[in-house]
Amino acid sequence: MGNNTIQHYSEKLMEIKNRHEEAKKHFYNQKGKRDQLLEQRSDLEKQLQKILNNIDILDRVKVLLQKVSEYAREQSRVQIEALVTNCLQYIFDSSLEFKIEINEVRGRPEAEFYVISKYGGTEIKTKPQDARGGGVVDIISLAIRIAMLECSNLENKGPIILDEPAKHVSDDYITQVAEFLKQVTKMFNRQVIMVTHNRHLSEMADKWYRIEMNDGVSVVTDEGIN
Repeated sequence: MGNNTIQHYSEKLMEIKNRHEEAKKHFYNQKGKRDQLLEQRSDLEKQLQKILNNIDILDRVKVLLQKVSEYAREQSRVQIEALVTNCLQYIFDSSLEFKIEINEVRGRPEAEFYVISKYGGTEIKTKPQDARGGGVVDIISLAIRIAMLECSNLENKGPIILDEPAKHVSDDYITQVAEFLKQVTKMFNRQVIMVTHNRHLSEMADKWYRIEMNDGVSVVTDEGIN
């Protein structure tokens, strides 16, 4: 074997060795990248799992809040129904009941008001405006305002200010309205300040004033204490 042949094989061997080293470097380089990607993948999977856990917790919280909201809404509904029903029965008669039906409309709760009239074994369900005319509407409106005020969580202990309450209630029931308002002041420990043209209501007040217009000037007369 000549020197040229030996040198040729020697160069080939060196070339193979260099290629091997290059391949080795490439392998470890790619292996490092692979290990880094695997580590990143592991971190991302952990983050994903954490996010999924958080979503699960948020979903549970959302359900809990919905349940709490539904419970609070139901409690308020029951309290308002009871107060308005007592008011209707106190002023009119025991055959009347007030009902609130709450339904989901486009994802939002909406309330419908009804008056239940009982005649013998028959119940008639109507909207307030269809039950005995405007008098019932006035009383329901009055009772709902008082109920909403008392059922709220607001620390509001100020007076109840009314403008022409029971305006459409007939004289047959106006004395009961006045007595109901007096009971409200005692039950809820609130003052009632009222503007009214009805003499029955004004004369039931603890203190009342007459306001008359005289040549464009309001004249206030102290009518005294009942």
